[in-house]
Amino acid sequence: MDPVITAFGLVFQPYVLMVIVLSAMYGLFVGAIPGLTATMATALLVPVTFFMAPVPAVAAIVTATAMAIFSGDIPSALLRMPGTPASAAYTDEAYLLTKRGQAELALGAGLVFSVLGGIFGVIVLIVAAPALAEIALKFSSFEYFWLVMLGFTCAIFIAGNDPLKGVVSLLLGLLISCVGLENPAAAPRYTLGNAELMGGIPLIPLMIGMFAVSEVLRFASVVIRPEMAIDRPFGNVFGGMWALLRKYPLQLLRGSVLGTVVGALPGAGADIAAWMSYAMSKRFSKEPEKFGTGHVEGIVESGAANNSALGGAWIPALVFGIPGDSITAIAIGVLYMKNMNPGPTLFVDHPQNIYAVFIVFILAQLLMLPLGWMAIKVAKQILRIPAGVLMPMILLFCVVGSFAINNSMFGVIVMLVAGIAAFFMERWGFPVAPTILGVVLGTMLEEHFFSSLVKADGNFVVFFERPIAAALGGLTLMIWLWPAGRSVLRRLAPR
Repeated sequence: MDPVITAFGLVFQPYVLMVIVLSAMYGLFVGAIPGLTATMATALLVPVTFFMAPVPAVAAIVTATAMAIFSGDIPSALLRMPGTPASAAYTDEAYLLTKRGQAELALGAGLVFSVLGGIFGVIVLIVAAPALAEIALKFSSFEYFWLVMLGFTCAIFIAGNDPLKGVVSLLLGLLISCVGLENPAAAPRYTLGNAELMGGIPLIPLMIGMFAVSEVLRFASVVIRPEMAIDRPFGNVFGGMWALLRKYPLQLLRGSVLGTVVGALPGAGADIAAWMSYAMSKRFSKEPEKFGTGHVEGIVESGAANNSALGGAWIPALVFGIPGDSITAIAIGVLYMKNMNPGPTLFVDHPQNIYAVFIVFILAQLLMLPLGWMAIKVAKQILRIPAGVLMPMILLFCVVGSFAINNSMFGVIVMLVAGIAAFFMERWGFPVAPTILGVVLGTMLEEHFFSSLVKADGNFVVFFERPIAAALGGLTLMIWLWPAGRSVLRRLAPR
């Protein structure tokens, strides 16, 4: 039977559709609570997906993520508090529009252009992923080694204003990945004589801790909750959207393209895409002086970018097993749990599952319009839930989920230690995303490096003999040497 027809049969089942709708509502709820990120929403879903078949498990993650990133716009506009980091770039614009009595315009633009940007990202994913998978089937250990190194390099340089802290964060992740027996020599490393550590640090409890527990700690440390900027019923959220679409088609396309490209870079994600897109929008705008005063143009471009980044992030995740962002790092863990090991062979061995993922992506974006409209209508009630009620419940779910992975208290201990560590890391300016990237890809890096060394018989020149390996290696080394080279060029330049 045609894999596409099989995929439709896998998705359009009452149970899977129910999972999609419930995950959408859950994602909207979590994203609308300031401080509870889309990554946290995904991490909390993992223990639930443990008991699902592959397609509904991935559907739950995809749908919840898309909804959470959009609904982060709601507290941005009403409280000047972004629900997720992806909404932070245009928070001031949305809040100032709301104070001027244009909350419907701010939230409507966030909703409609998030959907359009998301659909663009999905189309690129559908077109690019199978084509890249055919190329990836020709990859050897040399190409994979340089691809992982390039991914690490990108993650460090886009991690923030301080690449050195990104390097430290990445090295911490690589150190964690070294724990256990999973190495070429199958020798116990850093186990301290503990039998639990022989299998390594469990990935899912680690992620729940770093993304969910750390957010609970951060949220609990904030005691001030601002008043809403609007205290009246919302009008027509979709009013004026067609006029915006006609006025800003270039901004929509530019934000969607940039978001997809940035999303495909390892360790980037929707929040970086939104900030870059907002900066580009202001740079090329015909009315740059209006930015920062409540101008909808920035919302249009950044809103399209943060959702298109979702589709882009799944391209390297599905094709190479390299996460585009923190969310796809979690999704890769779920794929491994479901024996859907990411990589080019996934497109050969389980094409129906891949097409099912594509269909779920499209459904999630289309479902965002009606459910997003409903979320905006009930936003005031969602945002009034006391933190004293919400935070203990989230922490309880974290504990239960971490325990349920292996029915062991060891997972709960890993979760708590990781949560506290991530809380202090972010407080001191160390990004968490490179750490997760190091944990997910550390074993892959070591495996391909030693395999390549054996093939090369210790001759490092062989790492550059194959054309694709040479291109990836050359690009990686060029990025490494660029800061030093630029400094030398500045000194040699005539004054």
